[in-house]
This record gives sequence, C-alpha cells and structure tokens, in this order.
Amino acid sequence: MDWERLSAVLDAADKVNARVIDITGGSPEMHPDFCRFIEAATGQGREVMVRTNLTIMLEPGYENHAKFMRDHRVRLVASLPCYLEDNVDKQRGRGVYNGSIEVIRRLNQLGYGIDDDLELTLVYNPIGPVLPPRQESLESDYRRELKDRFDISFTQLYTITNMPIGRFLSDLARQGKDEEYLQTLKDAYNPSTIEGLMCRHQISVGWDGTLYDCDFNLALKWPVNHGASRNIKNFNPDTIASRRIVTGDHCFGCTAGAGSSCGGTLTEKVAGGET
Repeated sequence: MDWERLSAVLDAADKVNARVIDITGGSPEMHPDFCRFIEAATGQGREVMVRTNLTIMLEPGYENHAKFMRDHRVRLVASLPCYLEDNVDKQRGRGVYNGSIEVIRRLNQLGYGIDDDLELTLVYNPIGPVLPPRQESLESDYRRELKDRFDISFTQLYTITNMPIGRFLSDLARQGKDEEYLQTLKDAYNPSTIEGLMCRHQISVGWDGTLYDCDFNLALKWPVNHGASRNIKNFNPDTIASRRIVTGDHCFGCTAGAGSSCGGTLTEKVAGGET
C-alpha cells in the first residue's frame, strides 16, 4: 500500500472519527511506512492496533519495533494458536513456538501484558474443523500454563473460529470434510452474534485501496457492493453506513456458537443457552 492510499485511510478515519485503526498483514511491520503511518494515526488521536506474528521482531532490522510501538501505546494482537509447543509448530512451522515465547518475554519487559495501557492479546484458533472452546475458560488455561512454564503474562485471549475459505477449506476438501464442517457451522448458528459482527463496525482496506466488509471478504476478493464506494480514495461515509453487506457461506463461521470476530468471541450466549 503506497503512501497515497495510507493517507486516504487517515482521511477516512478522520471523516468518521474512527476510534481504532487496525493494522494487519502478513507482517505489517515490514512495510517501509509502518512507523510513519503509526505516528500519523496516533497524532490524529486514534488508537492503533497491530496484528503481529511476533517472530518478525527477532529478525535483523526489526529489533526496535517493539520499543517504538510501546512508545506510541500500540495495542498488539499476536497469534499463539496453543500454549503447547508441538501444536503451535505443527500449525505455524518448526521453531515458531520458541521464537514467539522469546518475543513475549521481551514485550513483558517493556510493559506489554503488564501495564494497563499496553495491551498484549493472544489469539487461539482450533487446529482442525471444530468450534473453539469457551474463550473465558481457555484464557485461564493459557494464563496458568504460560505463567508456570515461562513466567510470562498477557492481557487477554481471543478465540477465533477457522473460516471455511482459502487453504483451510482446500485442506478440508482434500480430506472430504468440507461439507461436514460447513454443516457444523450452520447447525451452530447463533442470532445473538449478529450485533457484534465485525462487518457491522469496521471496514477492511486492501493494499490497492479496495474496500471490503471484513478481512475474510478481503481474502476472497469480494469488495463492498450494492452502491457503496469501493475504494478508499472515494470514501463516502453515507454510502458505507447504509450499505448492504456482502455475505456467503463463510459468514456462518462468524455466527456459530458464541460467535467469532477479529475481536474474539462475540457473546456468552449460544443457541439453546449459555456457554
């Protein structure tokens, strides 16, 4: 994303008085204007959230990014799909677990996950075609295991359902489990999740400025439709606010069980009772 489009994001955030600018990748830290953009966004008075894979901060040239983000009170959201090494390395690659633990230690030393204004959120998603467990109870497990094993702390845990798109869907299809998983999501549909869905509260912006209702539609290359502005350079708050959201079968992933979003579980209530 070039600086012209990054500036358009800042202009759009100003028009709607956005509370949070949520930066994701890949590894967004690798963008040459990463620090410049954060300085501009926080200078507007916006909260900035960065979704990091943690291990990038071990690479040459990125060692000082953690201190920079601390100084700008950036909220960090980091994938750690399990508190056990074997499960993480199986999902993310050999050595990722140990690297992630080392970075969390360094972040703790800077105050992340310790100080109230330095949020460090960890993210869990299931390895296979199942719904995630109850967020609150799993967070307790994470806290206990990571504290006992490594004496590290974090602010909160998000549980996120695996979306039936992309590589995950392709893997399910090869195993003949794609239709079964989609039916699992449909059977667990929970209308209590609707109000909190990410597509109702934020807009995703692609590298070329194209607007999407959510990150999953971005991954599918399904832009906003039904009359709304389709590029950040032509951002119109009125048409965005009144747009009809583009939906598909993958949306059942966000509405199943206790719900799922870029902010984790959406409700404690599930169909037929409480989690």
